[in-house]
Amino acid sequence: MSVKAVSASSTVGKAVKIKRALLSVSDKSGIEEFAKALSGFGVELLSTGGTAALLAKSGLKVTEVSDHTGFPEIMDGRVKTLHPKIHGGILARRDEKSHQDAMKTQDITDIDMVVINLYPFVKTVQSGADFATCVENIDIGGPAMIRAAAKNHDFVAVITSAEDYARVLEDMKANSGAISYELRKDLAANAFALTAAYDSNISGWFASQNKNNPFPRNISVSGTLKQVLRYGENPHQNAALYTVDESQRPGAALAEFLQGKELSYNNLNDTNAAFELVSEFTDPAVAIIKHANPCGVARGKNPLEAYRAALLCDPVSAFGGIIALNRPLDKATAEAITEIFVEVIIAPSVEPAALEVLKKKDKIRVLATGTMPAAEQTPRIITRIAGGFLVQDADNAKITENDLKVVTKRAPSEQEMKDMLFAFTVAKHVKSNAIVYARNGATVGIGAGQMSRVDSSRIAAWKAGEAAKNAGLKESLAKGSVVASDAFFPFADGLISAAEAGVTAVIQPGRSIRDTEVIEAADARGLAMVFTGIRHFRH
Repeated sequence: MSVKAVSASSTVGKAVKIKRALLSVSDKSGIEEFAKALSGFGVELLSTGGTAALLAKSGLKVTEVSDHTGFPEIMDGRVKTLHPKIHGGILARRDEKSHQDAMKTQDITDIDMVVINLYPFVKTVQSGADFATCVENIDIGGPAMIRAAAKNHDFVAVITSAEDYARVLEDMKANSGAISYELRKDLAANAFALTAAYDSNISGWFASQNKNNPFPRNISVSGTLKQVLRYGENPHQNAALYTVDESQRPGAALAEFLQGKELSYNNLNDTNAAFELVSEFTDPAVAIIKHANPCGVARGKNPLEAYRAALLCDPVSAFGGIIALNRPLDKATAEAITEIFVEVIIAPSVEPAALEVLKKKDKIRVLATGTMPAAEQTPRIITRIAGGFLVQDADNAKITENDLKVVTKRAPSEQEMKDMLFAFTVAKHVKSNAIVYARNGATVGIGAGQMSRVDSSRIAAWKAGEAAKNAGLKESLAKGSVVASDAFFPFADGLISAAEAGVTAVIQPGRSIRDTEVIEAADARGLAMVFTGIRHFRH
């Protein structure tokens, strides 16, 4: 049913007739068609610079803002819409006599619609532009007009995205050239969200440029809605996926969705954990994740070899898991993966032949990230708590052989050293308390998330025994393996438990008041042990 436009004195909460619109857009997608439609409703068009030139070239009658204000653009376009005739036309209340009197005195005319999107600040930063160029791409007049129009949404419609053009025109058609209050209010909400996100990105970038003050007095986080999810961690929780504007780190949030069922909250969380883990390795690697914890990780000569070794660690838990690769997914590996039920596969790319295999299991969600993330792309981690949130750098610490300190009588062999570094890297991605057994570049037992480190050690050993049974082996996979602990052993019991399982070498941070006791226990059992000096708690 059409809503009749009413007089200016009673427009609050009603449809507003659009007589004059100001259009000034950086992203000009769809603006010509939208402007032509507005003109068809008899709307007078005001515009600036490139937008005005484009509309005039399209044959539309358009008035330059400088002609409307009687004041030229100055300072290389830094000042063009910051003028009382613009902001007075936007901000004036049509039902307030003093406002109307001021408009008559100052020869200000109403502006009923503002169509603006902002200078591409984020894209400029992402392009690697220098500091001065980034600063020049901070929009000033745009946010000012958007905020003015959104504040005065009782009388003005503000449009900040080409995605809204169609529904605005639908609404105008239904309302004989007017725009309903409900739509104006919704557009205003979008407008304030946009300017808040825009300023958030600018403040975050400025903070990143100030190495002397990494934690500014105020901090904000902005994101763009990508997808409303079916539910959160549980069906009674609402959830959505937002992409963080300043981050282009390849991963689950930005990946191309190639096939499968809709991704859930838990799928995204687990897939992120899996892909972050395999990004640690430069040679072919596969991680299998369940409930954000790895149940199998391995390196290999190729993805298939790595996958089979990762699966051997815990094939039971791998059922319904998430699989991440740091190499393109090939046909042979895809065929092997489809032998079990998996929820998600994520890789930098998927070969066409592999995708044909996966189509036979069309419910499997398949994501391609395009590339692997670089270490310097890692964003800070934000965790919400009641009344606030915690902010920290991501755990980017990488341990090499040169960082290790041998503390036992026996030094580790070359293979033990390789396996210890591998196991300690995996432990970084396991919920604390974390214990990881590894052998020949593959995990063979993982203990995660226990309140006691000795319990994590026992669980990892038990897992290694179960994996051996599943493979038809008589001897536990822990026999001859190495063990990594994400934090120091507070007592010797955790190390003793690992030794009883058959490990030959231990890697741990050290720095416990009982280090001497733990070292003595290792020496008594002929183990090699190294200290990293760095722990990897993951809560």
